[in-house]
Amino acid sequence: MNREELIKKWLDNNLDAQEQKAFEQLSDFEEIIRLGDAMTHFKAPQFNTDKGYEALKPTLNHKSSTNTWYKPLLRIAAVLALGFSIYYYTGSLDTNINTDIAQLTTIELPDASAVELNANSSITFNNRKWENNREVHLNGEAFFIVAKGKKFDVITSDGVVSVLGTQFNVKQRKNYFEVTCYEGLVAVEYNGTVTKLSPGNSIKLIDGNPIVAKENLFPSAPTWLKGESSFKEIPLKYVISELENHYDLSIDSDAIDTSRLFTGSFTNKNLELALKSITIPLNLDYSKSGSSIVLRRE
Repeated sequence: MNREELIKKWLDNNLDAQEQKAFEQLSDFEEIIRLGDAMTHFKAPQFNTDKGYEALKPTLNHKSSTNTWYKPLLRIAAVLALGFSIYYYTGSLDTNINTDIAQLTTIELPDASAVELNANSSITFNNRKWENNREVHLNGEAFFIVAKGKKFDVITSDGVVSVLGTQFNVKQRKNYFEVTCYEGLVAVEYNGTVTKLSPGNSIKLIDGNPIVAKENLFPSAPTWLKGESSFKEIPLKYVISELENHYDLSIDSDAIDTSRLFTGSFTNKNLELALKSITIPLNLDYSKSGSSIVLRRE
């Protein structure tokens, strides 16, 4: 591995044992380390190694110069340029976290609020602006446990969910928007109106039609956190779409009526059992070939 690649991997804290040994044998190893130590004075949640290396390069390239009287000044300039470059770049850059099909992940936000991100979903937030602007952008589904403080907004393409400190679930898929409050008070803004939800209440926006459910009993958290997707009077097409989010497959439903309402659940950990949980109550059948499923009437 050449010198440039070693330095980039060091900046990314991604050297293995053999690469670390090679890095330590570089002629200007100690100089690079001193530059790295200087960087610690700048707070940055993330760092782009390519940009970091480009900032380091002017200093590193002078290592072989015989006229060294100006070298300390170049080092100081490089350190300052690198530090401010990192601070500006990472401070203005949003953090984006994505999950793949069948993948769940837990995220801790800058104020210790927690987010459980469901499969095939993403959230975006800005660390530098967080203290004055607690705001995340969501595409998909997530469960939030929000630390008390200033207003906390979850922004989706269908609506905005605002709280001060509470627990709630937001689901935003294509033509489907649902918010469920589990603790505290949630304000949901959509289509120019605001609906407030207390614990046990939810609101759905399905194909542009709002449905508010009040005084329903819910578990203490959404069931998908425990590996099960649950539905109550939801069009079958959205149930099928959610099934595709948890299993790496494509489902052909052209032969059935996907506007039928489904109430029930399916496991996110066993495909055969999940398919039976959906098809049997609706008197449907299915055939499977590789990663493709065809649904049909019995």
